[in-house]
Amino acid sequence: MKYIAILFCTLVLILSVSFAQTTIKWNNSFDLNISSNGNEYPRIVVDGKGYPQIIWHQTNRCMFTHWDGKTFTTPKMLNPGAVNVAGGSWMGPDIACRGDNIYVVFKQLPEDQSTSHIYCVSSFDGGVTFSSPVQVENIGTCISRFPTITIDDFGNPIVAFMKFDAGFKNARWVVSKSIDFGFTFFIDVLASGWSSGTSTVCDCCPGTICATGKTVAMLYRDNNANIRDSWAGISKDSGNSFASGMNIDKLNWSINYCPASGPDGVIIGDTLYSAFMSGGSGKTMVYSSKAALKDMTGAIAQTLTGNISGLSVQNYPRIAADGNAMAIVWKQIVNGADQCLLRFTSDVSNGFPTAYDTVDIGNITTVDVAIGKSAVYVVWEDDITKTVKMRSGLFSSKSVPPEEKNSFEVSVYPNPSNSKINISSNNIIDNLEITNLYGEKIYQAQCNENNITLFLETSGVYFMKIKSKGEIILRKVLISN
Repeated sequence: MKYIAILFCTLVLILSVSFAQTTIKWNNSFDLNISSNGNEYPRIVVDGKGYPQIIWHQTNRCMFTHWDGKTFTTPKMLNPGAVNVAGGSWMGPDIACRGDNIYVVFKQLPEDQSTSHIYCVSSFDGGVTFSSPVQVENIGTCISRFPTITIDDFGNPIVAFMKFDAGFKNARWVVSKSIDFGFTFFIDVLASGWSSGTSTVCDCCPGTICATGKTVAMLYRDNNANIRDSWAGISKDSGNSFASGMNIDKLNWSINYCPASGPDGVIIGDTLYSAFMSGGSGKTMVYSSKAALKDMTGAIAQTLTGNISGLSVQNYPRIAADGNAMAIVWKQIVNGADQCLLRFTSDVSNGFPTAYDTVDIGNITTVDVAIGKSAVYVVWEDDITKTVKMRSGLFSSKSVPPEEKNSFEVSVYPNPSNSKINISSNNIIDNLEITNLYGEKIYQAQCNENNITLFLETSGVYFMKIKSKGEIILRKVLISN
């Protein structure tokens, strides 16, 4: 994978501007994998260092790679071989990241059986190691599909999925949360059904969940007698219940089949920003809207480009934000050619500029975007090369501070572990304190050494406070035995 490392370093050392129409300085695109690794439905997030973490679907598999500071790691499979994973160009596994906590969810095949479950795998070391899969739902004879995931402010996963009665009847979106970092999940609660008491959801359209503070938004495409607008179920109690919902596009799109494309969203302050596809104007185009969550008002759909000459279709929009910076990416076809376009603003309070970037022209299916540390990352599925492609670029933003290098570095491994934990540091560790999930102190010691080995015999999540020369690093450890 050395060629990937060289290309990625170009982002920092030699920036080449190609197709740029905004202030982003783009590097060249490159392949994240080889064709035998598959390439369907790529999803990208960034960790606390701003490093990209990427998953995609390969036949029956959920694949993962991440930037480790020097190169992209060799893609690895996150699902056990006994669990085949559902996916395709328009749907598949999902990923969320906060700091060094990474969660990935996927649906087991076959989708139409109640014995096929949704699973979550967790990493607490920035993607170096992952836990064994944990079953998310417990829904009896019902059927599940389309898992999507976000993370609350405490680092816990919140998973949403589409739920059906037997025979794929009564489609609705439900949410199941965890308060122990993905060890267990609560019974699901209903998040959809806000357009009318008789509406269902569009049963072939993936959805998205996002969260900040105590607010959780479940974005989905509704089906109210074939009116298929995008809606959001809103929770103000951290996902314990969804007491209200709102139409986030209001285009009144009437269509008697499922378009297989759902909305995406982010929350900044009290505002829900969303991106979605609709044919309400008579042409399939992508839109954005924003709505005040306090009074559930202000959602007005606006096209991202207007009617471009030669445009036949736009689809699969995705949205990402970091601080006040925001980007929306989508796929479109103009004069028969696939394009990946991006609109970007370094300060969303000032809105989006009229200019947009053409990230790539070629063979493009589904796309995704992430922002972190003054960089934009775009990934897409290329079905000619059968690879996942990525392009990244830098921007200037006062709202995103530059990364500060911490002189104190710590490695905790293996994580998860069945009992033995190794702690290594470039500094002498002065003090080590460990607490359990309930805040109870179970270990404290003056150390005065660089390398420590200890054993935690009881399964659970533990928090380490590691101190050296006045600096403190926090680490989360998963013990499973």
